[in-house]
Amino acid sequence: MKIKFYGHASFLIEDSKGTKIITDPYEPGSYGSLNYKPIDEPADIVTISHDHADHNHVASVRGSPTVIKTPGTHEVKGIRIKGIKVYHDKSFGRERGENIIFTMEVDGFHIAHLGDLGHTLTAADAQQLSPIDILLIPVGGFYTIDSREAHEVLKVLNPKLVIPMHFKTPAVDFPIAPVDDFIKGQPNVKRLGTSEVEISHLPATTEIWVLDPAKL
Repeated sequence: MKIKFYGHASFLIEDSKGTKIITDPYEPGSYGSLNYKPIDEPADIVTISHDHADHNHVASVRGSPTVIKTPGTHEVKGIRIKGIKVYHDKSFGRERGENIIFTMEVDGFHIAHLGDLGHTLTAADAQQLSPIDILLIPVGGFYTIDSREAHEVLKVLNPKLVIPMHFKTPAVDFPIAPVDDFIKGQPNVKRLGTSEVEISHLPATTEIWVLDPAKL
């Protein structure tokens, strides 16, 4: 399985058969603050955690992908995807609306993409999401959980591999924090110096892998 980080909350996840999933494609220039380059690759499946322009720009994805943007269980090309409703804020959606966490099984790995999660999770939430091998988690704060809250979520979900997203980079003018706030003082952090990684096995103990945005 391959995972490629485009930037913000958008990833390309590709299984061994070549099936491609793109998460939360952004609209370049959205809100006058997101300046990643366009996503110019095709996909079979697109997941949308919520309908904000920096997460729902399906038009940027080539091909005719199946778009999944609702809670519940979906299956496309043999990949089972489950959507679980949470919130974009700490006020049960009163500030920024709902958010969907998507879990998916790809080549035997259980992946969770938290979208713009705006609150910490409970043991009951973890039970709905379990098992999680690979966690794609927002860490920048302001519009999502911040670095401290993200670490609280890690304790609840206990993934083997953590890939941070939704953090400040030169292409982002939102008032969010850089990834450094999340990884500071943490053990088992790897800055891979690349946007794409191929995963064939999981680490024995939890590791944080920082990917560079591909679309800077």
